[in-house]
Amino acid sequence: MTMLGKIMRSAVAAEAVVGFASLSANAQEFGDAKLGREFALKHCSECHAVEPDTGSSPNPKAPEFVRVAKTSGMTGRALAVWLDSSHPTMPNFVLHKDDRDDVIAYIMTLKKAPEPK
Repeated sequence: MTMLGKIMRSAVAAEAVVGFASLSANAQEFGDAKLGREFALKHCSECHAVEPDTGSSPNPKAPEFVRVAKTSGMTGRALAVWLDSSHPTMPNFVLHKDDRDDVIAYIMTLKKAPEPK
């Protein structure tokens, strides 16, 4: 095999590894949207409008989940960082990673929901 052939084969292999790693990272970013909705209805709805058709949040300082989803540039990763940080306007609780990922998956489904009134 020529030197160019070896370099090309190495480059293709490296690209495959990088592609696989990025697929794995993306797969880990989201959980189960159905479980996330159930969790949010049970734990978040006291302050937030969790579903898109429920109007404004019970707590005026808590954004509606659909508004969070539609925030410019919002990603699952951005939500994970935000949810893993403490906020003075939120109760101080720690979400289990699976619950957090499920809620993120649910919120991300709301990107396609109609805007709240």
